[in-house]
Amino acid sequence: MSESALPADPLALFAAWFADTHASGLAEPNAMVLATASGDGVPSARIVLLKGYGARGFRFFTNLTSHKGRDLAENPRAALVFPWHPLHRQVRVAGPVVELTRDESAAYFRTRPYGSRLGAWASEHQSGVIQGRDELERRYAEAAERWPDPAAGQPPGAPDGDAADVVPLPDFWGGYRVVPESIEFWQGRRDRLHDRIRYRREVPSGGADDSGEWTAERLSP
Repeated sequence: MSESALPADPLALFAAWFADTHASGLAEPNAMVLATASGDGVPSARIVLLKGYGARGFRFFTNLTSHKGRDLAENPRAALVFPWHPLHRQVRVAGPVVELTRDESAAYFRTRPYGSRLGAWASEHQSGVIQGRDELERRYAEAAERWPDPAAGQPPGAPDGDAADVVPLPDFWGGYRVVPESIEFWQGRRDRLHDRIRYRREVPSGGADDSGEWTAERLSP
């Protein structure tokens, strides 16, 4: 990774690396580690899926009352890691987090399979203790009874029903946008002489703006 060949915008480099990851055949190339912390600084991390990115940030969706949702309500900052081990690459992103609008969340929710929409309702108390698997299955069955699959019972070849209009977006479900203050690209090299290039910028107060010039710098491996 030569400084002279780096793009001015790190999103251009991320897009190129992301395309390489897809072309490599890596399973779940959009899987990323999401690290959050509670208001009193207790850290937590888990795997989520990237559902879009751009100048305004990196998007993912989840239950808003889950452990991560509660963390982000108390401390709206996060870090992401894309662990692309087969390519000897990783990307780290850090910055403030902004909750997506209900319209943005609803637009994505409509793209989810019918069963996944029901699953969102069944897991209303995500991260909470439940009595057993039967409780989860019961909640799913209740959701299916409340919002029947419009494609069920259709003759072969009939157009699918529009499940998007059948299963509504739960009030407790939505999306977030991690607005990057820093993006680090790590490329593995021999003898631990890895390439580490970090882009950083100042994000205005509130974390919703995508303005600000990027500065690229090399880090010691």
